[in-house]
Amino acid sequence: MVLKKAQKKEDINFFPNRFIIAGFVLLFIALLIPISTFTPVLTAEINYQIQKDNPQTNLSPVNQDFSIIIPKIKANALVVPNVDPFDSKIYQSALTKGVAHAKGTATPDRSGNTFIFAHSAGNWYQANQFNAVFYLLNKLTTGDEIIIYYQSKKYLYSVSEVKLVDSNQINYLSSTPDKNQLTLMTCWPPGTTIKRLVVIASLVE
Repeated sequence: MVLKKAQKKEDINFFPNRFIIAGFVLLFIALLIPISTFTPVLTAEINYQIQKDNPQTNLSPVNQDFSIIIPKIKANALVVPNVDPFDSKIYQSALTKGVAHAKGTATPDRSGNTFIFAHSAGNWYQANQFNAVFYLLNKLTTGDEIIIYYQSKKYLYSVSEVKLVDSNQINYLSSTPDKNQLTLMTCWPPGTTIKRLVVIASLVE
């Protein structure tokens, strides 16, 4: 009888310990989500502040067929062509390789709107992978350079506009100007899908 009472007492003491441990585990997971999402953003911001007075102008393109270089923020990435911007399965797969060129939009060798995008993922653990190249697009201002390499030819663009828009504003995707225009878009703030950051640039003749 004494043994049974002792055993019951140990069982009662054991359950609060389990709840405490479970609480610490849940707290750790809750902290891990914002840390994993925003640490790369903070790292990119710190690196930019340290090196902003020395933009890297000698970056070599990762690919001569289709790639983008933004000297001011040291972005240098492959552009995956003809990606459906309305199919998350397709564009999230493409964005593991670089940034995406929206299917149906122009290419740099002809007039129209060349639309390149990177999305923050809906899942926090994918956000770093899918949006890192464009984390610092908000640093761009009028006159900054963007370089596109397409089919072994270099195209130089000058930024004309940087703006935040609602997530449902897709008119920038369907824009068809009669000049060679480049539009970059990403979700904003990084790691979320609240807004869209849009950068518009024109070809330097």
